[in-house]
Amino acid sequence: MFFKLIHALALAVIASAHLDMISPCPRYSPRGVNCPALPSGQSMDYSMSSPLGANEPLCKHTTPFPTPSATWTAGQSVTVQLAPGGATHGGGHCQFSISYDGGNTFVVLHEVLGQCFGVDQGQRDFTFTLPSNLPSSDKAVFAWTWVNAVGNREFYMNCADVAIKGSGPGSFTGKQMTIANHQGYPTIPEFSGNYDTGVQYYNDAKSITVSGSGSSGSTSNNSNNSSSSETPYESNSPLPHVPLPSTQEDALPTSSAPSTYIATSVYSSIIISTTPTDTPASHAPSVTDTPASHVPSATDTPASHVPSATDIPVYSTSIVSTLTSTAKPVYPTDEQSDLPSDSTFEQ
Repeated sequence: MFFKLIHALALAVIASAHLDMISPCPRYSPRGVNCPALPSGQSMDYSMSSPLGANEPLCKHTTPFPTPSATWTAGQSVTVQLAPGGATHGGGHCQFSISYDGGNTFVVLHEVLGQCFGVDQGQRDFTFTLPSNLPSSDKAVFAWTWVNAVGNREFYMNCADVAIKGSGPGSFTGKQMTIANHQGYPTIPEFSGNYDTGVQYYNDAKSITVSGSGSSGSTSNNSNNSSSSETPYESNSPLPHVPLPSTQEDALPTSSAPSTYIATSVYSSIIISTTPTDTPASHAPSVTDTPASHVPSATDTPASHVPSATDIPVYSTSIVSTLTSTAKPVYPTDEQSDLPSDSTFEQ
């Protein structure tokens, strides 16, 4: 009895709050239409009509339903329903979008800018036609988003898990869903009667391509939306680990001399750099510089091959522009043990 009372009070709070989607059933909705069973360990969300919190992720709930809330066919007409009643905050901008990468990147299917709920603020059903070239997926994520015209600057978002029977595993290109009034994104001010307020963020949204395989990529850039599906290579990223040699003759030197490594088939160009002034001719190793235990004898080091300044490799800044899979570490000899140990890779 007590639980039923709490449940009824929670529903009453929802009914008197803002707006939320009920069909297709969004994740964890207590009053959605034809909702699947909750994922294990999850519970109903009685604040579905509240805006996203500053630190909440897109969709708010990131664990999907075990089965889709709806199955749609590319090219068909679909109707999205919002709950009746609620506070419309003067309308605003609404978008209806879909994601193929688990809810990280959304492409717009339909939008109503300005008076999202009609001039009389009474519209709750939105019917539109899905693009005929949407790719297939059993785990697509559909989203309804809303930026309100009046009141606190907020961003509303409900997400539903849907299956798409489409044109196969192909791709679809459209403009990226606009996010505003959420941490890390632009702020659209109150409209104050001007329903074109913030429209430029929607019109200037970048074009992205999503695919049935779940990946997505941008086809053009725009600074209004800060999310991106690709991470650019960082110029200060560490170079890859070079495996140790496997044969005895290639074993690492035991001296403190620097070792010069050439990475194999990883980057198109690598700068190998040491300071030329670190190895003046006056410091070229000689027999007298070599520890007694390592002084070459006549039988293993002919006199004509005693190291001299001319034998010391020239260290300079150079670019290795072509890498081969046969390249391997190049090590200095023991006679170079007093070379500086600060040789570094630079990219």
